[in-house]
Amino acid sequence: MRISSNLASLTAQRVLGQTQRFTEKAMQELASGTRFSTAGSDAAGYAIAENMRAQIRGYGSAKMNAENATSFVQLAEGALNEQNNILIRQRELAIQAASDTFSDKEREYLDYEFQQLSQEFDRIARTTKFGSQPLLDGSAKEYEFQVGVNKGPENIIRFNNDTDTTSSNLDIDGLSIGDIDDARDSLEDIDGALTSINGARAKLGSIHSRMESVINHIDSQEVNLSEAHSRMADADIPRALTDVRRGQVMMQYQAAMLAAANDSNQNLLRLIA
Repeated sequence: MRISSNLASLTAQRVLGQTQRFTEKAMQELASGTRFSTAGSDAAGYAIAENMRAQIRGYGSAKMNAENATSFVQLAEGALNEQNNILIRQRELAIQAASDTFSDKEREYLDYEFQQLSQEFDRIARTTKFGSQPLLDGSAKEYEFQVGVNKGPENIIRFNNDTDTTSSNLDIDGLSIGDIDDARDSLEDIDGALTSINGARAKLGSIHSRMESVINHIDSQEVNLSEAHSRMADADIPRALTDVRRGQVMMQYQAAMLAAANDSNQNLLRLIA
């Protein structure tokens, strides 16, 4: 029997400390929801999981860029749609005015609506903006939309917008249906403007369609990465709960053994006595 070194007590203290650290780690996993309560838990796994988390956050930003680009296109397309409606109505008025079923006085009324629509058509072209950027007045600009999570041209969608739907550019500025000849002559110009408007809408529509594909792809990548990150980083709750309960039981048992080891020196007193 030894007095200076109580080996049983030292061993019990060491094992109790190990169990306490093991139990605290399991409790930290439960509290944080991740098995990486500290980087030292799994240094390699932690580095991989954090890289995945950065990619997931990057996909979120890329998706927001694609959605903003979609809004950009939708704004322009909505304005073009209304201009298209105006041209259709003007064509309808021109056809009515081209017939002698209407008198000159009645054509004057038709022309009044026609001119108001012409002014609104031009106003739409000159005031349609996304933020401070004009979209339909012929201000040419190449837009770059970052829709990827890395550097490189494959992560950027470029769109050159030079759409000009002002009345002067479409050769419908100054049209009138005040007399029967002007009404008939205006039909050809209106048809040409309709063709130009539909061409611009097709160009914007193609970008819109592409952005929808981009968003669908990003959604898929984000979900798959999130699932992979979850499998790697999320705490196994049932296992952690089991570890906590097991550690608590073991610490109670080991504490009892430590107390018994410390009491063993009392046997020496009996020898002396």
